[in-house]
Amino acid sequence: MGLFDFLREKRVEQTEKQLKLNEMWKLWEEEKAASPYAELMTYQSEVNNGGHSQYFTNVSKTKDLQKEMLSLEAVLPTPFKRTLQRAYEAYLSLEESDNEKAEGILEQCDEMFYESEEEINRILEEYAAKIEL
Repeated sequence: MGLFDFLREKRVEQTEKQLKLNEMWKLWEEEKAASPYAELMTYQSEVNNGGHSQYFTNVSKTKDLQKEMLSLEAVLPTPFKRTLQRAYEAYLSLEESDNEKAEGILEQCDEMFYESEEEINRILEEYAAKIEL
């Protein structure tokens, strides 16, 4: 083993990891990613793009939002589950009337998501690691 072989091995690991992550997102785009990870990727993508409000709006237009949220329950850590539920209640309140309090709650939920997003990344990395290339 040469002096810098450990660096080469590390680079190969990272490359394989990145290839698997890329494959995971490709499967998601093709709607072939496994549940509940597909729903988790949708959740992450939508919240990162426009917050929880965008997530609820877009998913309810294209899919069964309740089913999506149940799928998320299977994979989300408890703090995320609470944030999702709190955001959903605020979203429903916002639909009933233009409500500054609900908007504030949604913004808080978005911030909680962003501050802890590394946990979602970890879950998705574990899923990606199982993908065969």
